[in-house]
Amino acid sequence: MRTAVGAVVLFGCLAVPAWSAEWEPLTTELLKKEKTGFGGLCGVVVDRKTGALLVDLSDRGVFRSADGGKSWEQVGEAFKGRTETPGCMLIDPTGKTRQMVVPLVYGAPVTFGDADRVVWKAVDGKSAHVDWCAVDWTDAEHRFLLVLKHESGGLLLASQDGGKSFAEVGKGYGPAWVFDGQTAVVAEAKSTAKPKPNLMRTTDGGKSWQPCGAYSVKALPHWHGDTLYWLTDDALIATTDRGESWKKVCDLKDGRFGPVFGKDAKQLFVLTGAGIVESTDGGATWSKPLPPPKGLNGVAGLTWLDYDPGADALYIMKMGSELYRLSRK
Repeated sequence: MRTAVGAVVLFGCLAVPAWSAEWEPLTTELLKKEKTGFGGLCGVVVDRKTGALLVDLSDRGVFRSADGGKSWEQVGEAFKGRTETPGCMLIDPTGKTRQMVVPLVYGAPVTFGDADRVVWKAVDGKSAHVDWCAVDWTDAEHRFLLVLKHESGGLLLASQDGGKSFAEVGKGYGPAWVFDGQTAVVAEAKSTAKPKPNLMRTTDGGKSWQPCGAYSVKALPHWHGDTLYWLTDDALIATTDRGESWKKVCDLKDGRFGPVFGKDAKQLFVLTGAGIVESTDGGATWSKPLPPPKGLNGVAGLTWLDYDPGADALYIMKMGSELYRLSRK
């Protein structure tokens, strides 16, 4: 793990190349054309292999742009529902396959497809109305899955047969990650009854869970190389041993989403309450916050962020907004 372990974040100490003056909206015409359900634009993913943009439109499905948002085409058939939790729709983060997952609320069950030639395939109906789906990306059949039911008291479900059936793990959970067919981590939700939650780890496919770190998290974790990164309430932490141990990368207040990675593991972007901060030294120092576009009306809980290293461009949206791009000068 090539990071500045234990570093204290210093905003404004990192000089980075200047960005363009204005965020550019990319989905004005698309949203006028498509009759979306509640939420409108509700998710975005940058295909890091091709630079294409993929967005989810409520009740209309996934659309792709291969020209930076100038034109859009629908990917596969439309499906009902919308993505909500930032980062829940993603292409295999290991980079070994072109598989992608789309977890939905108020619609279809968890749906899998291929980022190049999508023929959508939904798993069991019990996975409908979920905030996210943690996938075993090491297994082509994705047999071990974890999902969190939407607005159900943090009800965690586990599958060991690729989504053909699900068993209840229990309530009171938050975000999770699956490392392999037996190993995963899930966060306990912070509450009045549990003011000091833990990260919980399983090594038997979800049958039993043990504490592996006293951390409070809200956002989904992010994978890069051989490392899982996770924003806590006041820091960025990481693990290289599948959640058995965790190290602090740096102190980082009010992190909302990320880290999103740039050209390598040293370049990171994190969405904070004040805006987007960037590091080019693995988290040792960070830039001053970059304000979000005015059309977002600030940073809310359903704000998504992504980055295209090929075009050196940031993308941001929140449910119901436009998709915006900001490029370097």
